[in-house]
Amino acid sequence: MTRILIAGGGTGGHLFPGVALAEELRAREPGAAIKFVGTRRGIEARVLPELGWDVEFIEVSGLKTVGAAGAVKGMFRLPRALWQARRIVKAFQPDAVIGVGGYASGPVVLAAKMRGIPTAICEQNSIPGLTNKLLGRMVRNVFLSFDESKRFFKDKKIVMSGNPVRRDLVQKLLSAAATPDDAIHVLVVGGSQGAVAVNELASKALISVAPATKLAIVHQTGEKDLEPTAARYREANVAAETRAFIKDMAAAYGRADLIIGRAGATTVAELAIAGKPAIFIPYPFAADNHQELNAKEMADKGAALMFRQADLTAEKLAGALRPLLADAGKRAEMGAAMKSLAKPGAAAAVIDWCEAHSHAS
Repeated sequence: MTRILIAGGGTGGHLFPGVALAEELRAREPGAAIKFVGTRRGIEARVLPELGWDVEFIEVSGLKTVGAAGAVKGMFRLPRALWQARRIVKAFQPDAVIGVGGYASGPVVLAAKMRGIPTAICEQNSIPGLTNKLLGRMVRNVFLSFDESKRFFKDKKIVMSGNPVRRDLVQKLLSAAATPDDAIHVLVVGGSQGAVAVNELASKALISVAPATKLAIVHQTGEKDLEPTAARYREANVAAETRAFIKDMAAAYGRADLIIGRAGATTVAELAIAGKPAIFIPYPFAADNHQELNAKEMADKGAALMFRQADLTAEKLAGALRPLLADAGKRAEMGAAMKSLAKPGAAAAVIDWCEAHSHAS
């Protein structure tokens, strides 16, 4: 029976790849022992109990982008966090420990390393965060999603696995079908960070091109910007389905002929599996500007267009949309390029590694 400890979280971008790993192992081995370690301030404190996963918490905080006082506070918390992590690792006795990014992964992966337990990390983005940059020096393997990340780690440790996506979502994305009608279906995903800018740019651009093209627009706005975005379409007499949040993203991706949105690692991985062309407007304040680099890699490979938010106007976005909406062949070509970058077996690759170490021990 395999026993794995999955450490990290803080944001959905770190946590959900970890959940994907847990689901993959549980599907293979219903009796497998799986434990998460995170912080009470991260998304994991709410989400993991809801999903039925076992989680323990350590007290740790960031050292970067938190100011001098925050960094000092974080440094003082490290010894206690390491003590808590060592206690959890000793009690659980995992066969392998996987860090998925975020502050909590540091002390746990380090504690496992000190006990001689096989360790690895998953890096979802093109630019690793501080924790993964440090852990990459000590772990056995580093599972990567983007070629851009390779320069931060030793070649012999790298496995180009892709970003783990949850099992049910992978299956839905692989089987999702486009809507068979003569409208061009455009999905706008405002995202959780800085959604207002994407909502305004995309809605104004779509309003501009709508008179000349038969569009079916679905626009996820986020809670705060739902009414202003809906009003914008309404006042322009452009039909659009506006929603605060879309629960079944796989179905929404499946129906879409083109997606406009941010370039978080999870979004990029899901779009690749769905094989959908995209226009990315990266969140400009993401750590180390990683969203722009995520998007650039996809754009360089012909799967997407990318525009920096600071350089973009609704008119410029409309200018990019018109030829793309008019050219089904170009959209199909971009979709095929996107599909070629998909790694639906990412979670399986990481769990293969975990099981290999479990069976070797």
